[in-house]
Amino acid sequence: MGAKGAGFAVKRIYDPPADDDGYRVLVDRLWPRGVAKEAAGIDLWLKEVAPSTGLRKEFGHHRERFAEFAEQYRHELDGNHAVAKLLDLAARHPRVTLLYAARDTEANHARVLLDYLAPDPD
Repeated sequence: MGAKGAGFAVKRIYDPPADDDGYRVLVDRLWPRGVAKEAAGIDLWLKEVAPSTGLRKEFGHHRERFAEFAEQYRHELDGNHAVAKLLDLAARHPRVTLLYAARDTEANHARVLLDYLAPDPD
């Protein structure tokens, strides 16, 4: 399974659904290439929580831009009503898995979102 924190996990949409995924939420603005909607096994597509189109394009999945991207995305999340929806889902489900399509499993918006929703207590 993907990374975990306070009822949330992250996982690539291309990985097969698992019983312990819980409530599966796609958090990408665009539908992932090559994934059939019937086979995706998602409960909700919450594209509103994804980074803005401009921020996504500026980042372009370049690791050297990730720190700046993460900071800007957290600012976008501060005013995003979809965050409350995710927190509500976590209150109603023991596990909410945030699904994303990015190839990089470490430097992606779902990791930033996970940290935003369930920061480390350290």
